[in-house]
Amino acid sequence: MAAKWAPDSWTKHEARQLPTYPDAAALAEATTTLGSYPPLVFAGEARNLKADLARVSEGKAFLLQGGDCAESFAEFHPNNIRDTFRVILQMAVVLTYASKLPTVKVGRMAGQFAKPRSADMEDIGGVSLPSYRGDIINDIVFDEAGRIPDPQRMVKAYSQSAATLNLLRAFASGGYANLHQVHRWTHDFMGRSPWAKKYAETADRIGEALDFMAACGINPDTVPQLSGTQFYTSHEALLLPYEQALTRQDSLTGDWYDTSAHMLWIGDRTRFEGSSHVEFLRGIGNPIGMKCGPSLEPDALLRLLDTLNPAREPGRITLITRYGHDKIEAGLPKLVRAVLREGHPVVWSCDPMHGNVIKAQNGYKTRPFERILAEVRGFFAVHRAEGSFAGGIHAEMTGQNVTECTGGAVDVTEQSLADRYHTHCDPRLNASQSLELAFLLAEMLNQELAERRKAAA
Repeated sequence: MAAKWAPDSWTKHEARQLPTYPDAAALAEATTTLGSYPPLVFAGEARNLKADLARVSEGKAFLLQGGDCAESFAEFHPNNIRDTFRVILQMAVVLTYASKLPTVKVGRMAGQFAKPRSADMEDIGGVSLPSYRGDIINDIVFDEAGRIPDPQRMVKAYSQSAATLNLLRAFASGGYANLHQVHRWTHDFMGRSPWAKKYAETADRIGEALDFMAACGINPDTVPQLSGTQFYTSHEALLLPYEQALTRQDSLTGDWYDTSAHMLWIGDRTRFEGSSHVEFLRGIGNPIGMKCGPSLEPDALLRLLDTLNPAREPGRITLITRYGHDKIEAGLPKLVRAVLREGHPVVWSCDPMHGNVIKAQNGYKTRPFERILAEVRGFFAVHRAEGSFAGGIHAEMTGQNVTECTGGAVDVTEQSLADRYHTHCDPRLNASQSLELAFLLAEMLNQELAERRKAAA
């Protein structure tokens, strides 16, 4: 695909955010084992996602990407997978019904185990240990033995990802995602949310439409799309030994694909020019995301786009903006203008989570819901002003009834953060807040589409 590229060519470039494994032989053994395992996803599936994202880049679909901040071994349970999946289904139904656009559903699931850190070491009570970098690398418990990077954790992460994917595929195609089940996707604990009531009203209207279609002979037997959905997986391609071990050459095209997920992305800390992560991702055929924050200048972005997508293939690149609610309207326009000027076909997606982390007075890390919404509003405002398409949302969220982000209609206060604060890393939206975000997104998306129709008239 790319000249002078090989799955291990990243090793000749500057690597940041990678752990140092003390036992090279154990690392080699783990990656060799992974290299002999079956792929988790298939090249054809990655190409299907790329085609779906190409439609997003043309303004003909919307990208919904969401899931855990960081998956963990301890919280691995089928109910947790199901609950996050069904909240994503609810959000997608709201977005599709309101906008009349297909919603491309991509989970931060089945591989989101590694996390970048701001420092290599963590100090607690005068003791300094390696920072926790996600369950695929070391243990969250502040213990000397557990904080040593262990390559066997990659093998365990693979097994958990395979089991998660198996369940997601069953949910997506086995009847759970049937639109006739739309009422049953609501969590019991969401009953007191005003957005749950609004969702029920939307579900009623969808049910009436399905009944009318059935009377016309259109049902899951004649239109299989009504009984299932397409669901893709994604994660940050941070731990390159793991990603390399799961990179395979497609027998149909001869291109290389990272079979650990349908979509991979590069984080804000690893997207610099000459980075190992950029070198690795430029050679795989998967669709790629790239986080864009306040430190990214237009010229650097354009050079990265030329490196990662020299053929300017639609659907290949999703630019995931992460500024903070008070910086997006000042910082984003220059990037949008540069990309439009150069004609790069990208999907623009908003990550309103990472720029809005604060520390509550009781010491908990949180994200105020009003700041999240403010960044989303700013994202849509910039794209409306610049004449580009605000095409997606990238959220850290869960189907569990957690109390990690403050605010929302079912108000989570700083005092209630401790009630159900379960995240392994950053605070996540709970199910009620996620559904509220979907309705507000639908309003903004409808406004944007109306503006485009008006401009085209």
